Amino acid sequence: MASDIKEKIADLKRQRKAVILAHNYQIGEVQDIADLTGDSLGLSMAASRTDAETIVFCGVRFMAETAAILSPDKTVLLPDETAGCPMADMINAEQLAKLKKKHPGALVVCYVNTTAEVKALSDCCCTSSNALELVRRLPADREIIFVPDRNLGQYIIDMTGRDMVLWPGYCITHERIMAEDVLKAKAEHPDALVIAHPECNSEVRACSDKLLSTGQMLKFAARSDRRSFIVVTEIGIIHSLRKACPDKEFVPVSQAAVCRNMKKITLEKVLWSLQDMKHQVTVPEDVRVRARRSLDRMLEVIPS
Repeated sequence: MASDIKEKIADLKRQRKAVILAHNYQIGEVQDIADLTGDSLGLSMAASRTDAETIVFCGVRFMAETAAILSPDKTVLLPDETAGCPMADMINAEQLAKLKKKHPGALVVCYVNTTAEVKALSDCCCTSSNALELVRRLPADREIIFVPDRNLGQYIIDMTGRDMVLWPGYCITHERIMAEDVLKAKAEHPDALVIAHPECNSEVRACSDKLLSTGQMLKFAARSDRRSFIVVTEIGIIHSLRKACPDKEFVPVSQAAVCRNMKKITLEKVLWSLQDMKHQVTVPEDVRVRARRSLDRMLEVIPS
């Protein structure tokens, strides 16, 4: 029974001195047993400030890697070792190195949705919530390479007028969402405000009211006087939104907006991870130090 599993998880969490992190796209019951829920980088930063010895990251691999980069003294566990991010895997260190040679002198800005090796080759990391402001603050006389998300990159170009070299990567979950899905939802819920993730394509962004990261969606919905929202991102966030704002209506734009990798983690896998201390995610020290530098530079440009 789920209650028995939750009790065992709670007991093991105490024994292992663990903190459980869950991304907003995780299934509801995993979010509910987590100590912290939120965006990937925010979770890793928060976990690094705890006295926990073990981090159980309910998310995908690049998120667990980021936790390992920021908390080298802690053991980082990913409950399902096959939970990866297709977009993060669309560019590797070798490909980025070749791109940098074609654009000597360019600043490389990498989305947090990248591997540790790509972060290590980048000048500055960014998140979906700070990417726009970060690019605005970078030197105007420097060329910028932006990897790997072409949709987030094009959004920044559209908003700033700043040309950038974009890598042709994308989130396969957000790519499934079509403008037709948004227009259909708007017709069915004419009073709802459309809040969308900037990883969506340009046509979807054009028919949305607000472009926000998952963390920004939660804050915006809580503050807004609107009562109904069409949510244009992975459907796991609906659980977070309804939990945070039970008096408001949240309509998923499409039932097809599901990240299968995010949904791989279950309560049972969290339990097994704590029982057997698996699957450990580590980052080689030389890579970790350089990747940490790209994260630190982000915080220098956009202080948290």
